[in-house]
Amino acid sequence: MVNIGLTGGIGSGKSTVARLFQKRGAYIIDIDAIAHLVEKPGGMVWNRIVEYFGRKILNKNNIIDREALGEIVFRDSEKLEELNSIVHPAVFDEWRRRLDDIGSKDEDAIIISDIPLLIEVGWHRAVDLVILVYTSPDVQTERIMERNCYSYKEAKDRLRAQMPMDEKIPFADFVINNKGTLEETEAIVDRVWKELPGKGRNAKNQEMKR
Repeated sequence: MVNIGLTGGIGSGKSTVARLFQKRGAYIIDIDAIAHLVEKPGGMVWNRIVEYFGRKILNKNNIIDREALGEIVFRDSEKLEELNSIVHPAVFDEWRRRLDDIGSKDEDAIIISDIPLLIEVGWHRAVDLVILVYTSPDVQTERIMERNCYSYKEAKDRLRAQMPMDEKIPFADFVINNKGTLEETEAIVDRVWKELPGKGRNAKNQEMKR
């Protein structure tokens, strides 16, 4: 089994790259989807988030409104840190469970986990290889504004809340420049894919210390 962390930044195109790897046979684990799962109403994580932030971050169905929550935490680093301390341990445990489940069924599996904050939270130490989906801050800003209908300031607030993309490069085993066309990105993914099998067996491969 090769355990790979796929990361980048908001608007970098990680989901697109993940789908391209999936087409080639990789198992994909979406960490954001796991976060949604552990934040379901009534659960322990949901209770702790509501206790800290108040019911103003819930919609009419008692589901956490991520836009409302984002408006709070992306402007307040202390509150963002508190949110992460609530959510990340539960997400990490479910992630490891899924990795173990796939590995028990397919010992030759190439598993790529889409983890936006892979490096920021130190989870790069829990994977064999790191793939960075890279694009410039200007392209990120344009994509965020178009995709989320954010103002320029709102988009920049999101970017400032994350580790700058250039600072992530030293952590990466592979960098996929996603500033061009889909065809150009797919060609890069093809080249990386051909180098992946077996790499993780001699790579970092160490369990994250929490």
